[in-house]
Amino acid sequence: MSSPVIELRDLKKYFKEVKAVDGVTLSINGGEIFGLLGPNGAGKTTILNILCTLLKPTSGTAAVCGHDVRREKDAVRRSIGIVFQDPSLDDQLTAFENLDLHGRLYHIGRGTRKEKMQELLSLVELTDKKGILVKNFSGGMKRRLEIARGLLHQPRVLFLDEPTLGLDPQTRRHIWEYIRKLNSTTRITIILTTHYMDEADTLCNRVAIIDRGKIAAIDTPAQLKRNVGGEVISVKTDDDFHPVEPWIKTVIRRDGVVHLTVDEADQKLSSLMSIAQAQSINIESVTIHKPTLEDVFLHFTGKTIREEESSWAEDIRIRRRSRER
Repeated sequence: MSSPVIELRDLKKYFKEVKAVDGVTLSINGGEIFGLLGPNGAGKTTILNILCTLLKPTSGTAAVCGHDVRREKDAVRRSIGIVFQDPSLDDQLTAFENLDLHGRLYHIGRGTRKEKMQELLSLVELTDKKGILVKNFSGGMKRRLEIARGLLHQPRVLFLDEPTLGLDPQTRRHIWEYIRKLNSTTRITIILTTHYMDEADTLCNRVAIIDRGKIAAIDTPAQLKRNVGGEVISVKTDDDFHPVEPWIKTVIRRDGVVHLTVDEADQKLSSLMSIAQAQSINIESVTIHKPTLEDVFLHFTGKTIREEESSWAEDIRIRRRSRER
């Protein structure tokens, strides 16, 4: 990996009582596909908006390609491309016209603009669709065109905010292929936000797990899973089952399922069943699996990503009710 192209130091962004980003420090190297993984409301998009100069940080520092996001906004913006979470194409224009407009806004010369547009349309396999109005595109085609548009001015860094949100599984996998191809052919640094565990696991060289504005863990997906250790035995039961044995590393109960992290799970399973029988525990089902990023998130935050999203939404509702009183 090359030297860092993104550097954050104790970055904070507060909205009144809400600590959207609360002391984030990280470095992202050139050529990485780096994932910000967390539930809605965790602070992922806020971090991206600061790096794109759309938001001013409350405190701390952030730099993109050596340019400070506060003092050198124009230099930062020339260095980056971005695909927003919400659609931002003009659906009354064709694919070609959308790219052409973007190129003109960046003052790209006509010859260079035309050459890059053809190259990028080919990259995202939309050459034969360039004359079609975007309103007639599928969700996946629009995403691919947005990625092409974000690359037109040849940025060093590409930000993808929930790039496959709302897409069907097959289209999501196709978008992953385009992102991998893009990174391998251009070595562009890609930072993506996602709350899909499989997306982070499949695409990213490294992942930062974001929980309530803080980094809970950061490493390669493989190392994060190794940090959980061993294997996970998941026991579904309505009873209060909380076994305590030296060989059980962690016990977390969520949604009627007890998750136990152990080494050599196959050999320990019979002992675990004996403990459950001695405690008169009624077990509905048992599964064994290697740790996933879902288990990593549970390990470091104590909640599943879905529970964290629900908790965040409830916090927002409580704050709104308190302001209305």
